[in-house]
Amino acid sequence: MSVLIQNGRIITAVDDYHADIFIENETIRIIGTELSIDADIRIDATNRYIFPGGIDPHTHLDMPFGGTHSSDDFETGTAAAAHGGTTTIIDFAIQNKGSSTLDGLDIWHQKAAGNSFIDYGFHMIVTDMQKDRLFELKRLAEEGVTSYKMFMAYPGVFYSDDASLFRTMRKAGENGTVVCIHAENGIVIDEIIQSALLEKDKRGPKWHAYTRPTRMEAEGVSRAVAIAEVAESPVYIVHLSCSDALDEVKRARNRGIPVYAETCPHYLFLDQSKYESPGFEGAKWVMTPPLREKWNQDKLWTGLQFGDLQAVATDHCPFCMKEQKELGKDDFSKIPNGAPGIENRMSLIFNGGVIQKRISLNKFVELTSTFAAKMFGLFPQKGTIAVGSDADLVIFDPNRKETISVNHPLTHHMNVDYSAWEGFEVQGLSETVLSRGKIIIDHHQMKGRKGHGQYIKRGLYTGIP
Repeated sequence: MSVLIQNGRIITAVDDYHADIFIENETIRIIGTELSIDADIRIDATNRYIFPGGIDPHTHLDMPFGGTHSSDDFETGTAAAAHGGTTTIIDFAIQNKGSSTLDGLDIWHQKAAGNSFIDYGFHMIVTDMQKDRLFELKRLAEEGVTSYKMFMAYPGVFYSDDASLFRTMRKAGENGTVVCIHAENGIVIDEIIQSALLEKDKRGPKWHAYTRPTRMEAEGVSRAVAIAEVAESPVYIVHLSCSDALDEVKRARNRGIPVYAETCPHYLFLDQSKYESPGFEGAKWVMTPPLREKWNQDKLWTGLQFGDLQAVATDHCPFCMKEQKELGKDDFSKIPNGAPGIENRMSLIFNGGVIQKRISLNKFVELTSTFAAKMFGLFPQKGTIAVGSDADLVIFDPNRKETISVNHPLTHHMNVDYSAWEGFEVQGLSETVLSRGKIIIDHHQMKGRKGHGQYIKRGLYTGIP
């Protein structure tokens, strides 16, 4: 199958020009002006941007948590991602305590195989890294899992102590892999939570936020950086939410430490006033870290502008209000942590970044695709528009305006009974999406099939040029 895309404006992290793209056998074969080539399919991209397919490096599909599972699996979650212009995700496989990380990888392969609409890779959540298991990290890398996530939060569930962090980071530094850190001081936070629960009037959703102060996130970042520095390993901070934590990243980067960090759309546009919503509605935004005071948003945007934050991921981990979030109706600590967002990321960042003149078009591509590809061993197969690269492309209408709603057929395909962005107007919408040269979204309509998406073995970390 060959495709010729004509008359589009091609935007990468470094380029901005008008040209045609000829695609054959899943890859980009020719880029040039006024191409006259026979093709099975022709697409007119006049007045449209052509972006590299979005890469979301932080998703949790079909993930067990708090007595339930995230409501999107690899079928529904990747279909929603495709509608939003994301053509590759990196999901998190989980090592169960006392078992092998390789067993965890097998479980996630079973969840994803034959179900995904788009390409995918895996990080590995490491919960139990004893010395006699360190050899597994090299085995994981051979299987294309070249990054691991470790938690400084959730004692008794995902929490890793400092010794485990250090030994894993040191081995990662030797192997050319990367440790991703959920940075919060979970031990102190757990004490704060238990104190709050002793009082009957501190059990509603808002107390999830008030028991996870920004200083505990900043302390986690500071400690993770210190351990990584001594271990001689790069470190990637996931879902950074606040100015306090960003200051720690900036301080380390100014000293030349290879520290990287992502933030999420909800921290850029939403704030902790959501937790004051009436009744139990605030549970919609119970995620970890929680939403912060609004003034943090400008600090995060500045971090994106100046490169101290390098990526925007979603941390997509949806739970329905009915029967799932309701598990914590009388106790905020039992509300499953997570919110939906895999579908809306590209439009939100385009609207809030490019349209509102906070970032350039090139920076938009870097934040939503290119940096993640470079950080996690996918570049240049993914994350750019170049001859020889996978034909993962988004034909994007920069002028179309829509209001996000759970009831809107163009903005909500996620398997969750609410939208975290209800009533939020965006300008800019993914119109047609190609995955390895196959049209999977055609003028907002699903044309792909589950099982088209392939597992991508990722390369090693080689530094970010």
